Amino acid sequence: MTDTKGESIYHTLEEFFKEKEIPMCNILSVATDGAPAMVGCHRGFIAYLKKTVPNVLAVHCVIHRQHLVAKNLSERLHKSLHYVISAINKIKNNSLNDRLFGQLCTENDEEFYQLLFHTEVRWLSKGACLDRFYKLFDSVLEFLKTKDDILRGNLINYRSDIAYLTDLFKKFNETNLQLQGDDLNLIKTKNIISAFLIKLLMYKRNLGRKEFIQFPNLSMAQKNDEDLMTYCQHLEALHSDFNKRFEDILKINIPKWVLDPFSNTETIDSAKLEEELIEVTTHEELKLKFKEGYQVFWLQKQIPILYPGLWAVVQTFLIAFPSSYLVERGFSAVTNLLTKKRQRLQITNRGDLRMLLTKIEPNINELLAKHQPHPSH
Repeated sequence: MTDTKGESIYHTLEEFFKEKEIPMCNILSVATDGAPAMVGCHRGFIAYLKKTVPNVLAVHCVIHRQHLVAKNLSERLHKSLHYVISAINKIKNNSLNDRLFGQLCTENDEEFYQLLFHTEVRWLSKGACLDRFYKLFDSVLEFLKTKDDILRGNLINYRSDIAYLTDLFKKFNETNLQLQGDDLNLIKTKNIISAFLIKLLMYKRNLGRKEFIQFPNLSMAQKNDEDLMTYCQHLEALHSDFNKRFEDILKINIPKWVLDPFSNTETIDSAKLEEELIEVTTHEELKLKFKEGYQVFWLQKQIPILYPGLWAVVQTFLIAFPSSYLVERGFSAVTNLLTKKRQRLQITNRGDLRMLLTKIEPNINELLAKHQPHPSH
């Protein structure tokens, strides 16, 4: 209601939990955007939460981290990106230019007729912006011939850089989309990040060999050995930055029995866990459910009751939120609901936001049966 200090955020959360009668000890983990107000050692939200829930797992949103890594550009690549954004702004910021450019694209029989703005806060914006720009690259050059010849020359000189960034950010967007969704857990997150790290080394190795199968736009552009060296160095820097930022995720030790309890050959230190695991492996009714996947299997209602020891290990892997995706989706819903003409709408008190976000489908027949018809009918 007032400031956004860590203490204020914590007290707001605490009041909500008390109002809804939810024990604070139920909190297993918390995903944050990494802001100082959230993760500060002494006065951040996490610090206050750990005083109440000492064993809570704090996770920096993996999508936000990936977004930060994507910003890691060399001076040359940053300059190339700046020329792209300048060209887009030159066309899009002027209504007449935008219409004339659209007409030019129509005459050139282009697939698209408009460029896309680059928005820093949107996860997929940079990749989508570059992809659209490169598809209309020749039309942009033709349009700028009479508008800004210097900018046009810079775009021509740095065309290979723009092609490389277009291909690379497409890879980033593919990974970003994998990290979104309701079913993401820490196990899937580790798999996605580990795979992308190995792919970065493969991209570097292939570019060093002048193999461009992963970079189709770059393969069609003119480039020299110095250009390829710059791109290989950038991929190496990205790999190093990824390793550093995702160190906690990559170091997560996932027991093999979590993924497949029925064919586990791993030695378990705890006698109690081993005993429970033996009971699980011989439970034929539960075994049928495992065909639907490990996540569906472990999230059955009877698992925490029958095997509390195993559940204590598994729950963090499956329940912890690796990203703030659900929150961002909620923010998007809010912007759709609160328009200029509906700014005073109490969306949380009225239940509008919950109705928009829920996946529960209403039972129309049951609702009609409960509805009292008009007495005169």
